[in-house]
Amino acid sequence: MDKNAIKKFATWARCELIARVAQKAEQYGITKDDAGDIRAESVNGHLLSQTERRQRAALMEKISQESYQQVMEEVAYTWFNRFCALRFMEVNHYLPSHVRVFTDETGAFKPEILTEAIQLDLDGLDMEKVYALKEANDDEALYKYLLITQCNALNAILPQMFQKIADYTELLFPDNLLREGSVLSEMVKWIPESDWLDQVQIIGWLYQYYNSEPKDKVFANLKKNIKIGKNDIPAATQLFTPDWIVRYMVENSLGRLWLEGHPSERLKSGWRYYLDEAQQEPEVEAQLAELRKEAQKIRPEDIRVMDPCMGSGHILVYMFEVLVKIYAEYGYSERDAVRSILENNLYGLDIDDRAAQLAYFSVMMMARKYDSRFFRRGVQPHVYAVPETHGKMEKAMHPFELGEKLFEAFRDGKEYGSLLETGLTMDELNLVKMQMDDMEAQGDMTDISAVNIVRPLWNVAFALKQKYDAVVTNPPYMTVSNAGRKVNEHIKVNYPKSKTDMFAVFIEWCSRRIVKNGFQAMITQQAWMFTAVYE
Repeated sequence: MDKNAIKKFATWARCELIARVAQKAEQYGITKDDAGDIRAESVNGHLLSQTERRQRAALMEKISQESYQQVMEEVAYTWFNRFCALRFMEVNHYLPSHVRVFTDETGAFKPEILTEAIQLDLDGLDMEKVYALKEANDDEALYKYLLITQCNALNAILPQMFQKIADYTELLFPDNLLREGSVLSEMVKWIPESDWLDQVQIIGWLYQYYNSEPKDKVFANLKKNIKIGKNDIPAATQLFTPDWIVRYMVENSLGRLWLEGHPSERLKSGWRYYLDEAQQEPEVEAQLAELRKEAQKIRPEDIRVMDPCMGSGHILVYMFEVLVKIYAEYGYSERDAVRSILENNLYGLDIDDRAAQLAYFSVMMMARKYDSRFFRRGVQPHVYAVPETHGKMEKAMHPFELGEKLFEAFRDGKEYGSLLETGLTMDELNLVKMQMDDMEAQGDMTDISAVNIVRPLWNVAFALKQKYDAVVTNPPYMTVSNAGRKVNEHIKVNYPKSKTDMFAVFIEWCSRRIVKNGFQAMITQQAWMFTAVYE
């Protein structure tokens, strides 16, 4: 894998996509210095359709809530994520349509989806529109329509990666993607197909390199005494964890947890970084023997594992692979193991929506690797970005007995990420779940809409509250004093022993989340063993 080529593409693609997205915004009368008239019916001589007016108004509202630059970067990254996901799926033959979206069968940048448009079997495809664009020889418009339709069709199986595109994200779809030198042609040219077969490496390095310029900017600002805001935390703290470190941590935590109660030389021989226990004194050996008796009672479906700083999902993916082998040793088929792993075992959180999308995608692709019919099964993993609530509580949440408490818990979700303390007990969370289940069972559309708003908050609150047999992570490294005021105060109150640096805070966080005799595996700085402040 040529990481230099990946870095060159990712850093260039970021600037290119932001420029193209901004160019589209300008076509609709929206610039950095002028948001335009939200009531306009035509812009720059172009009469806006009803859909365009709605999308443009949504874009202007989003910019007013955040900032012009932030929204341009978010939309650019959304398309970058989707283009990378589509490329991975086409190379690995995972697209349900079995039609390539960027290349032909020889690997050349000649989208098969364009040449096969008339025969394409894709949910939501309006064939009259396809015929009209074909007749007009408008390949650019046809390709845009096919790509957006493909993304929307994938929403049914990958909802967290391919949200329905009917808002300002579609409005800002980059132009001229079929031309030589576009983001898509350069992706095909610079990154060979063989690199897309290594799922963990390609997704992880693309994510890290895409964020390399924002990271440099954050640290340059620190020298000017500009604190790290919530939108900058991911760029400042995300690092791709090398494969051998991930394997070492997972094999000696999750792997050891299983082998203590279910010894297996066959399993152990496949784990290159697993270390056997050293010989202990007889008294200690007797204590360990008792622990192993308890470990014998553990079934694969009983295990709970978590990465609270999952990034693009490298650790989650390897935990998934180790779990598949554990299930196989216990007599499960790969198909049944995949479902159980997603339903029972694996949990991941991250502060960054974009990283969470990639982690989710990585886990889903790993599931597809082991179960060729997985996309038909409707199973979704417990892999989430920590959400943030804004403004007034939505009316749909009012019927929930604990709706206000849940809403308020996530008001500053993007400040704290996995360090968030919701204040909800497990009994309270179970009460909310019972209420959601009852409302869904009744089938009332108003109730279901309310559940759709509450469930993402509940999912994360539950993941934060429950205990785990193993917590494995590469935590963020950031001096807490460099963070904003809210983060500083939150950490001082909730993590007084480790309040100096984020990596130490997460040592404390993980220790609180594991069960008795559970495993905590982390790669951290060594300062906590020597510096007096951590004594």
